Amino acid sequence: MKYQEVASEILAGVGGRDNVKSLVHCATRLRFKLRERSKADAEALKKNPGVIMVVESGGQFQVVVGNHVGEVYKALNTLTELGDEAPNTADEDKKENLFSRFIDIVSGIFNPLLGVMAASGILKGFLALSLACGWLLESSGTFKLLFAASDALFYFFPIMLGYTAGKKFGGNTFVTMAIGGALTHPLIMGAFDASQQPGAQPEYFLGIPITFINYSSSVIPIIFAAWVSCRLEPLFNRVIHSALRNFVTPLMCLMVTVPLTFLLIGPLATWLSHLLAHGYQTVYGFNPIIAGAFMGAMWQVCVIFGLHWGFVPLMINNLSVLGRDTMVPLLLPAVMGQVGATLGVMLRTRDAKLRVMAGSAVTAGIFGITEPAVYGVTLPNKRPFIFGCIGGALGGAIIGYFHTATYSFGLVSIFTFAQIIPSSGFDATVWGAIGGTLFAFVFAAIASYLFGIVPTVEQKAEEAPAVDASLSRKQQVTSPIAGDLIPLEQVMDATFASGLLGKGVAIQPHQGRVVAPVNGIVASLFKTRHAIGIESDDGAELLIHVGIDTVKLDGLHFTAHIKEGDRVKQGDLLIEFDLEAIRAAGFDTTTPVIVSNSDDYFDVLASGQTPVQEQSPLLTLLR
Repeated sequence: MKYQEVASEILAGVGGRDNVKSLVHCATRLRFKLRERSKADAEALKKNPGVIMVVESGGQFQVVVGNHVGEVYKALNTLTELGDEAPNTADEDKKENLFSRFIDIVSGIFNPLLGVMAASGILKGFLALSLACGWLLESSGTFKLLFAASDALFYFFPIMLGYTAGKKFGGNTFVTMAIGGALTHPLIMGAFDASQQPGAQPEYFLGIPITFINYSSSVIPIIFAAWVSCRLEPLFNRVIHSALRNFVTPLMCLMVTVPLTFLLIGPLATWLSHLLAHGYQTVYGFNPIIAGAFMGAMWQVCVIFGLHWGFVPLMINNLSVLGRDTMVPLLLPAVMGQVGATLGVMLRTRDAKLRVMAGSAVTAGIFGITEPAVYGVTLPNKRPFIFGCIGGALGGAIIGYFHTATYSFGLVSIFTFAQIIPSSGFDATVWGAIGGTLFAFVFAAIASYLFGIVPTVEQKAEEAPAVDASLSRKQQVTSPIAGDLIPLEQVMDATFASGLLGKGVAIQPHQGRVVAPVNGIVASLFKTRHAIGIESDDGAELLIHVGIDTVKLDGLHFTAHIKEGDRVKQGDLLIEFDLEAIRAAGFDTTTPVIVSNSDDYFDVLASGQTPVQEQSPLLTLLR
């Protein structure tokens, strides 16, 4: 994967550097905040082989690139340094609705911590498994060291969230980290422990009684406190002289925000945390089976639109307030249902490209990353996605019946099974989760295998009696270049050779000119002039790509004789290129000629004659 090239194409697709306000990434997506949505070309990005899908949700322009999102993000950051800039919240779109802004804020705060949160949760699950199986003792040094490693993030959550929230709200991140540190300071934790003792005397701040609360592992208080600090910071900067601003502004933010947090923000936020946790428990307790079926069916729909981030604070809040969370187990069947559906497609399909894609998506899905499975396999084929959701609903209902809970936070994946083991060891809740998840997986796999794949025209044709090609409506495409024919699968570029862009043939040019192979319109002309798209009068969409990786020449040695939107006749001169200069520069001049809408045709047949001359028959398109 040429991450730098993909990053450049994605940046161009979102309207360029100046159109981007901020950029973050999660497990599979690049999440852009754009200044003008109209400058982004979502359809062009969807056609990029390095992009799985483009989704617009929560006020974000989300480009799904898969498991290598980290590498593409780094390449983008190298090009633009976008990831190093805190978003300017003062520049937010006023028309953005409240829910969209909420999703954007939540994803911006929790995204950077996603990897370490998942790792910490998995380690906690392994420790619980080790205790249940008798592999470790809670009193052993090994357990204590590993438990400290797994628990550190969550114990000091206010400090970590102080940093990410400060960055998201556009303030001094070290000030907001210091506020989070104050919430978990040993002196405060000691005061909290003392306040719980019988007969404890209240303590005061300037005559106002202080309510000591255990803020360790809390989520909501620090986010509100960071927001207040980031709003105060510019106010102080306006009135404090620039010579004093570097230390006086942080001083004022700490002196105001920390007491305000302990006296007002913290208690109110803690009350809200408990309200959310107990409210969720009330809804869940009304009928866990219905709750499980609903979450199992709808979770992947939320993932498609990026709305799943709205549930993350609730899951973490449940763990902080209640010590357990019953939402994450309900999502196991939703995830594994899509994995099972993808496996069913992989076993049934006769499309080699789809089989390879499904195989890699199954592996990623087992570890909790379902976007490649959903966007690349199940959703495009529709039925497997529905079967995955049905399996998720049925499995979620089973898990809801057993009241399964997790005792640490992490990505929903195969590792979640270790996180659902209670301190008492294996019980019915664990076996219920395993049974519900397996049911979802097996149901979706079998249903997708039997009914998930609708045979393509080509597959039906293979199974049907032979039909005389003369009975089909033909369209002739002549050769745009004189040269030797090469089968497309022999082209030294996987994108063309795999047929991902369409069926066709390649030509090794004898001379440096390209002529129109059909009557039609110039649909596209790359600014580097190395490739041209033509839409014929009969509806064929043709791509002529001179050379492999010749985009790197940036137009050198290429001359265009037409422009985008021009009408051309068969044989009209389109492009001239210096064949020897391109070869001398080290580039392969093999030129693929692709029918990019091949799916609209019964077949695309290549001429068997080689070499070919300009305007001699090259491709026959059968409808």
